[in-house]
Amino acid sequence: MKIHATKWTQSLAFGCTLISCLPGGLSVGHAQSVSRITRKPHHAAPSASHAAPTQPATQQLTTPSIHRPIVSVQPQPVILPPQAEDLGNTKREDISDTTEHAFFPASFDDWLRQSTLTGNWAGRRTWLIDHGVTITGHYFQDSAGNPTGGQSQNVRYAHELGINVDFDLKKLTSWDIGLFHFIVTSRAGQGLGAKLPALNSPMEIYGSPTVRLSLLSWEMPWNKYVATTVGEINSETDFETWSYYWGMNNYCQFQSNAICGMPQSIAYNSGYGYYPTAHPGAWVKFYPAGNNHYSVQFGIYSVDPTIANTHNGWKLNLHGATGSFLPFQLVWHQGGKDDYSGPLQTNVKVGGYWDTSQVRDVYSKLGMFQIPAEYIANAPSANVRGRFGGWFQFDRLLERDRYAPHRGTSFFASFTWGDPRTAIFPYFVDWGLTRKGTFASRPDDTVSVGMKYLWVNAKLTNYVAQLQKEGVTGIYKPTQEHAIEVNYGWHPTPWLLIRPGVQYIWSTGGTNRYKNPVILDFETGVSF
Repeated sequence: MKIHATKWTQSLAFGCTLISCLPGGLSVGHAQSVSRITRKPHHAAPSASHAAPTQPATQQLTTPSIHRPIVSVQPQPVILPPQAEDLGNTKREDISDTTEHAFFPASFDDWLRQSTLTGNWAGRRTWLIDHGVTITGHYFQDSAGNPTGGQSQNVRYAHELGINVDFDLKKLTSWDIGLFHFIVTSRAGQGLGAKLPALNSPMEIYGSPTVRLSLLSWEMPWNKYVATTVGEINSETDFETWSYYWGMNNYCQFQSNAICGMPQSIAYNSGYGYYPTAHPGAWVKFYPAGNNHYSVQFGIYSVDPTIANTHNGWKLNLHGATGSFLPFQLVWHQGGKDDYSGPLQTNVKVGGYWDTSQVRDVYSKLGMFQIPAEYIANAPSANVRGRFGGWFQFDRLLERDRYAPHRGTSFFASFTWGDPRTAIFPYFVDWGLTRKGTFASRPDDTVSVGMKYLWVNAKLTNYVAQLQKEGVTGIYKPTQEHAIEVNYGWHPTPWLLIRPGVQYIWSTGGTNRYKNPVILDFETGVSF
C-alpha cells in the first residue's frame, strides 16, 4: 500500500509539474474565446454492452476553436489515428513513443513521431491512464493582421495554455460511477476584431489576462439508453456544436471565430454559454435505440452576463445570474466505428432553446454600429421577458479515398435563427469544406475553405434608414457582414499544428463605413 501510494504521488506530481512548467506555464493570466483542433466529446454514446463529447467579440471574452475519448474540450493538435491500410503510393509514418521507460526519446526522429510533446514520462503517464487518471495539456496561439481595409491596419497576437485532467472513477474506485472532468485555462492577448471593427472576430481567442476554470463536471452513462452530466459546464460543448472527423473538430479547422466553436449568432442572441467560461448546469441525453444513431438531449444552464469578466474566472455561484438557458436537440447519426472504414459519417442536428432572462430588445444594441447615443436614447426600446431561437446543422464525410482511407473530404453547414424582438443577428449561415491529405507526402495535412453569412436585424436597419431620411448624417445602415477563410493545416508532427490562412470580410462591422479588409492569419497548437 505504501509503495502504491508513493507511485501515485510521484506520477501525479511529475505530470502536473511538467505540464505547468512548460513555456508560459499557467502563471500568466489569460481569458477569452474558444479554439479546438482535436477534441473528443466526453459524452459519447454509451456502448450497447454497458450495464446499469467561441462568443460576442468583446475585449473580455469571445467564443470561439481538437478530440479523443475522455480528453479535454480544448485545442490540441490532431492525434494521428491507427495506421490505415494504404494501397496507394504513399506511406504514413507510424507513431513512435520511446519514452515508456525513459524520460527522453531515443532519437530526435522518435521525438517528432511521438503522439505528444512530452511523451509518456518514463511510463508515468501510461501508469496513470491505466489507473484512471488522464492528464493532458495544450498551448494554442492566434495571430492576425490586416494589411489593407478596415478602420486601421493592425497586427494582434493571443494565446491560451490549458491543463486537462480526466478521472475514470471505475478504474479509481472499482465502482461504475462515471467520469470526472477538470479543465483550467489561461489566456491573454488582444483581438483584431475590435480594431477593424468586425461583428465576428477573425481570431478564435483573445482576452484580458485570466486563469479560468473551464470545466468541472461529473458525467454518468447510466446504461445504453441514458447519460447525464452535471457541474460547471458550458452549452457550447453540448448543443449546436461541432462534429469530429479524423479526430478533429470540423468547425475549428478555421481561425475565424465566426465559424470555430459554434455558429456565433446564438452567443450574441441568447444566454448560450461559450468556452472557456463555465456555468452551473446539467444535461440529460436519451438514446432510444440503445446506440448513437438517434439521440434526444435536454439541458439547463445558468445565464450569467458577468461570467466572462476577468475577476470571475473562478466564479462558482449564481450571483449575477439573470435566468436559465433551456436547450433541446435531436440528433441523427450514421457512420462506421471510425472515419477510416465502414459507412461515411453523416450527422443531422435540429434544436432550439428558451432563455428565461429579461433583457432589453434589439434597439438597445444600436451602439454596436457606431450610432450616437442621442439617437439610441430615442429608439423605441423596451424590456422583453424570455428569448427563443433554433438551429439546423448538417455535416458529412463526402468521400474517402479508395486506396488511402486515411485521406478524405468532409463538409458542414448550419442555419441559426433568433427571436426577432431581441436577436441582433436573427439569421446566420455558415459552411466549411476540409480536405485531409493534400500531397502525396502529406497524408495528415489539411486544406480548408469556409464562409459565414450574417444578417443584422431588419428593425435596426429600418430605424437607421429612417434617421437618414430625416437628415441625420455620419451614420451608416447596419445590414450584414459576410466573410470567407482559406487555410492550410500543416502537421509536421502528431503533436504540432501550424496553420497559415487568409480571410476576407464584406461590410466589416455590418455597414459600408470602411473598406473591406484582407486578413492574414497564423495559428499554432501544441499538445503536451
